[in-house]
Amino acid sequence: MTALSLTKVCKSFGKVEVLKNIDLEVVEGEFVVFVGPSGCGKSTLLRVIAGLEDATSGTVEIAGQVVNDTPPAKRGIAMVFQSYALYPHLTVRGNMALGLKQEGQPKAVIDARIAEASRMLSLDAYLDRRPAELSGGQRQRVAIGRAIVREPKLFLFDEPLSNLDAALRMNTRVEIANLHRTLGASMIYVTHDQVEAMTLADKIVVLRDGRVEQIGSPMELYNDPANRFVAGFIGSPAMNFLPAETLGGPKGHVVGVRPEYLRIVEGGRIGGKVTHVERLGSDTNVMVAVDDGTAITLRLFGQHDIAPDAAVRLDFDDRHGLWFDAEGRRLRAA
Repeated sequence: MTALSLTKVCKSFGKVEVLKNIDLEVVEGEFVVFVGPSGCGKSTLLRVIAGLEDATSGTVEIAGQVVNDTPPAKRGIAMVFQSYALYPHLTVRGNMALGLKQEGQPKAVIDARIAEASRMLSLDAYLDRRPAELSGGQRQRVAIGRAIVREPKLFLFDEPLSNLDAALRMNTRVEIANLHRTLGASMIYVTHDQVEAMTLADKIVVLRDGRVEQIGSPMELYNDPANRFVAGFIGSPAMNFLPAETLGGPKGHVVGVRPEYLRIVEGGRIGGKVTHVERLGSDTNVMVAVDDGTAITLRLFGQHDIAPDAAVRLDFDDRHGLWFDAEGRRLRAA
């Protein structure tokens, strides 16, 4: 069954087009992540799905029902915000119960749902505390718990981890992934962090300037990007782009190579000088200024004794190179 269907959804604020003919289907139980640079329209798209913004044109369907004119509270969705949006005067239990009370649910149902959600999220010890007595990670778990107890048709997450430090972000990311497996629920997640996208998503939607650039699984987008924008946006460190003529190819074309596919080899086709070295223990990232002025990065597994200013020759297996034309369109072998 289709959990969400968007057909030619557009959104304008005055003369500014923010969303342009968005088509998307989310299968029931799927975890879909919207990614893209700031201002690409990903949060606006989430708000249109939630009903917090009206689509200028196009159709929004949730669980087979057109909801364009349905208020947010009646759409069967639950949203988790970046800012947590908890009521400071209510306890954890009170925050989680509020929406159910407003729906008129019996006390026994409310208690049972809170007990189950707090067990999943390890919140049992905090049910009688107020938000001010909790850490950022605990507050975010409460916000997620408040969504779970409503048993929505669709979960919407708007950059929920951006206020957390790196360690908490990783832990909460794992909790959300486990939660998705446990609930089997349909989830849509907005982030600017591609690591979150790659590790959480069944399907990633890459947006730029209000349009969908590509939709696919994380590895599809990583290994087979549709264009130069997607190739450069997905992956960390980012894909390297070299003028094709550096490698004996036609002028105006560009070759993309992932950092892990570059190697330092005697007599390599690419010459340059090391400008910086990042020693991460398990990996070593080496930044190189190529002779033609291009800056590139190679990722080497393990620890390597390489110093800045060293002259190096680099190369890669041509099977790992992706070709793009001057407009950034992917060129494929006939």
